[in-house]
Amino acid sequence: MDVEYDSENDSEKTDVEPSQPASLRRAGEASRLVYDVDEIPGYHADGPDDDDPLPMAASHVAHRRGSGASERPREVVAWRDLPRKKQLLVIVLARLSEPLVQTSIQSYMFYQLKWFDETLPDSVIAGQAGVLHASFTAAQFFTAMLWGRLADSSRVGRKSVILIGLSGTMISCLGFGFSTSFWQALIFRSFGGITNGNVGVMRTMISETIREKKYQSRAFLLLPMTFNIGVIIGPILGGILSDPAGSYPSVFGKVDFFLKFPYAAPNLLSAFFLLSACLAVWLCLEETLDARRDKGDIGLELGTRLASLLARLFRRGRHPTGPHASVSYTPIASRDASTEVELSPATTTAHHPLPLSKHRRPRYTQRLPFARIFTPNVVATFASLFLLGFHVGTFNSLWFVFLSTPVYDPAAPAALPRALPFVFTGGLGLPPRSVGLAMAILGALGIALQLLVYPTLSARLGTVRSLRLFLACFPVTYFLVPYLGLVPSDAAHPPPGPAGGALVWLAIAGVLFCQVLARTFAMPAQTILVNNCTPHPSVLGTVHGLAQSVASFARTVGPVLCGFLYGLGLERGVIGAVWWGLSGVAVCGLVASWWVREGDGHEIWLEGDYEGEEEEEEEEGGHGVVVGGRV
Repeated sequence: MDVEYDSENDSEKTDVEPSQPASLRRAGEASRLVYDVDEIPGYHADGPDDDDPLPMAASHVAHRRGSGASERPREVVAWRDLPRKKQLLVIVLARLSEPLVQTSIQSYMFYQLKWFDETLPDSVIAGQAGVLHASFTAAQFFTAMLWGRLADSSRVGRKSVILIGLSGTMISCLGFGFSTSFWQALIFRSFGGITNGNVGVMRTMISETIREKKYQSRAFLLLPMTFNIGVIIGPILGGILSDPAGSYPSVFGKVDFFLKFPYAAPNLLSAFFLLSACLAVWLCLEETLDARRDKGDIGLELGTRLASLLARLFRRGRHPTGPHASVSYTPIASRDASTEVELSPATTTAHHPLPLSKHRRPRYTQRLPFARIFTPNVVATFASLFLLGFHVGTFNSLWFVFLSTPVYDPAAPAALPRALPFVFTGGLGLPPRSVGLAMAILGALGIALQLLVYPTLSARLGTVRSLRLFLACFPVTYFLVPYLGLVPSDAAHPPPGPAGGALVWLAIAGVLFCQVLARTFAMPAQTILVNNCTPHPSVLGTVHGLAQSVASFARTVGPVLCGFLYGLGLERGVIGAVWWGLSGVAVCGLVASWWVREGDGHEIWLEGDYEGEEEEEEEEGGHGVVVGGRV
C-alpha cells in the first residue's frame, strides 16, 4: 500500500493525487514523502528503534523557505544514528591525513627556517614563516574553484579530484622534507596547494551522502573533529621526529642522513599517511556525483573483490564446511542515497553488490549558469566566511611562531624598554616538542567540546545563532594572546630560557579554551551555511570550491600581512599590536554574520528539477523513498 504523508496538514492519504502544474511544484507549497511500507519487510525509515515509519516522516521534512525554521530547536541525533557510516569513515580518513601533515610542519617550521640560514634575525624568520604558511593557501585560492568545477564535471567527478589532491600533497610533503633552502620549501608548499582542493569537495560529498538536514550538524562536524585529531597527533609527531640527530644525539647523532636532512623523518611519516589515504579512497570511496554514479569504478570494484576475498577467508577459518560458508549479507539500495537497508541472510555473493544508483535518476536535468550563483545570501555568506578564515588562519599561523619566539630578556644589550600594558615584546621560546604539546592541547580541547557540548547546544541554538554567539569569543582570545609572554615562569625556567611552569601552561590552556570553544561552534556552522546557501544542487561542488577559494584567499592575506606586522612589532617592541588588530577583524566578522541566513540548498528552480523524480516515481509505481519532492 502506497501512503503519502502531507507535512502541511499532518494528514495521511491512501490515494496519490494527480500531478499538479510545474509552477505549483516549483512554488514549494508542500513537501512530501512517499513510502512503500510493504516492499521492504522490517524496514524503518529512521532506524531499527522506530516501530512505525509514518510518524517519522515528519522529521525528514525540512522547512524549505526562510530562515525561521532553521532557528527552531532541532532533534538531537546520536552518532550511531548516522547513515552511510562506511563512506563517512573513508572521507574522514582522507581528511585526517591533511591536517596531520600541516600541523606536523608547523611544530618545527620556525626551527627549519633557522636551519636554512642561521644568520637571519627572528623578525625575518617570522615573516618567512607567514609566507611559507600562506603559500599553500595562496595556491589553493587560484585553483580551488577549478577543482570545484572539475568535481561537478561528469568527466572527472568528486573522487578523482580527491585522489589528485592527496597525491599532490604527498609529493609536496616529501619535497618539503628534503628541502635545503627557503625557496625550495616555498615551491613544494605551493605545489601542494595547487593540486589540493579537497576540503570543498569532501564537504560536497558529505552533503550528498547525508541529505537529511537533521543529520547534517553531526555529519559536518566530522571534518572539524578530524582536524582536531590531526592537531593532536601531527604536532606531537613533528616535535618528536624533527631533527633526530640534534634531539637524540646518542642514537642518531652520527647518522649522515639525519645530519643532511634533519626534517625529513616527520615528512616521510606524513607521506605514508597520505599514501594510505589514497589507497582507502581509491578502493572504498563511492562517487556521489549523479552524472558518474552509473559509470564503472576500477578501484571500487577491486576493493569490493579484496573485501570479498578477505571475508571468504575469514568465514573459511570459522566455518570451513557447512551451509554457513555460502551465506552473506548484501546491502539493498534505496532510492535515497543516504539510506541503506540490510537484509540477512542473502545468497548473493559479496563481490557483486547492487549498485546504489541502479534505479536512481539525477535530481536535476539542467545546470545553473555560473553568473546566477551569486545570490545576495551567497555573497553575504562568503563575506562572513572570508573574515572568519582571515582571523582563524592568521591565528593558526602566528600561534606557533609566538610560541617559538624567544622570551624577553631585560638583561640583553639590545633589549627594548617596556611600558605596560601595551608596549612590550617577547614570546614563550618553547622548543619543538613543547610547541607540539601546546598545539596538541588545542586539538584535545576541540575534540572534547565537539563530542560533549556541540551536538546538544547546537541543536538548541540552531546554525545561525551558534555562529553569531560564539564568534564573540574570538576577539577576547586574540586580545589576551600577547599577554602570555608576561606570565611569570617558575624558578626552574629563568629567562632567557624557554618559559615554563604550572602558571604558564594554565594560561596557555585558558586562552586556547576560549579560541577552541569559538572555533568548535563557528566552523561547522559556517560550513553548513555555505552548503545550504547553494542556489541549486547542480553547482554544489562549484559553491564549495568558491568557498574554499574565498577561505584560501583569506588564509593567504592574513598570515602574510600579519606575519609582516608581527616581525615589525618585534622590532618596535609592541608584539601585541598585530594580535589586537586581529581582534578588530574578529569584531567585523561578528557584525557581518547578521546579514547571513540559512538557505535550503535549492533557492533557484530550473525547469525539470523535480519533474524527473516524479516520472521516476510513476515508472517504479511509487516504490522507494522520495525526500523533498514538491507538489
